[in-house]
Amino acid sequence: MSSRPAPLIPPRLRAFLVRVPFLVRIVRFLRRGPLARDRNLLITLVVLTLLIGVLAARTTTEWFSPSLLILVTLVGGLQLRLRSLAVLLAAAVVSLVYVGVVRGFLYIGPGLLVTMGFTAVLALLMSRTRGKLGVQGLRGDAMLLELRDRLKRQSELPQLPKDWGAKFVLKQAGGSSFGGDFLVSMRDADRLELALVDVSGKGVDAGTRALMLSGTFGGLLGSVPEFLPACNSYLHRQREGEGFVTAVHLSVTLSTGEYVITSAGHPPVVKFESGTGTWRVASAKGVVLGVVPDLHCEPDKGVLRKGDALLLYTDGLIEQPGRDIDAGLDRLLGEAERLLPSGFQNGARTLVNAMSQGGDNDDCALVLIWRR
Repeated sequence: MSSRPAPLIPPRLRAFLVRVPFLVRIVRFLRRGPLARDRNLLITLVVLTLLIGVLAARTTTEWFSPSLLILVTLVGGLQLRLRSLAVLLAAAVVSLVYVGVVRGFLYIGPGLLVTMGFTAVLALLMSRTRGKLGVQGLRGDAMLLELRDRLKRQSELPQLPKDWGAKFVLKQAGGSSFGGDFLVSMRDADRLELALVDVSGKGVDAGTRALMLSGTFGGLLGSVPEFLPACNSYLHRQREGEGFVTAVHLSVTLSTGEYVITSAGHPPVVKFESGTGTWRVASAKGVVLGVVPDLHCEPDKGVLRKGDALLLYTDGLIEQPGRDIDAGLDRLLGEAERLLPSGFQNGARTLVNAMSQGGDNDDCALVLIWRR
């Protein structure tokens, strides 16, 4: 039989410690309430702050310097609540005053005071922001990254049959990870549905609304018979009224190539017809989402044959300051003509790069679907 490991604290010593009321109260205080972690960290940092002050005043600066308080303050700004951080900053002031009294205030220097003051303000701002989010540490950033990754996964096109190909390219304004353009798609057996959406605004300003709408539109896609009218009804019921939303919806029957395009204030879809070797602008039209209670769309129907392709995009790809949108559409069609010699496989990324050479001041997205 294996013997039990010896306890870390002997039973007699443990029985003695339990009988000490002062120690029992300390343990209960440290373990009490949902904010025990914040309280324990505050006690640790305050003790460390006071210890740095004493050692900086009594020993040489080669080992301990008052500038170590800057690191402690930054840790407090990342981890502590606002009230706890105020206590930590008060302890830092006490340490600096003690060092100044013992070694002279010229020993501290104005440079350290300015740096310490700037760090304190930065720590207060970080703690205040995290307090509004209700999270500690870097959990707020982790949540934002998780939302971004979910949006990217939702924008991935589903697996298509061998005789079909598709590419999706998204380029956010200023190289940001968040923007107002997003794609939702799904495949149900022989039917492929996707919607390319453009939320008004640019970059991070439109990113939060795009995150919310991507989940809503993704749930509606494939669940309702008329996708864009359902999205319009949802937006019309909202009270925010924060700008407009345009979208284009495509439904394709993969076995026959039959498709239906509906648009709500979105730039027109263009189709490449392999028989004539030209690009044709689709006739689908509709009002911007959320403006009127009942949305009526004029769909465009057709068939994708072998060699045909459909190009869906947002207005950031063709709009340029001081230039008519029709000129941007003509340029898009001209650049698309150059894709034919190299095929469609790498054409989407090449087309986006060619159209965005004038700058990246707006979000742009492009979906290219073709039948082999």
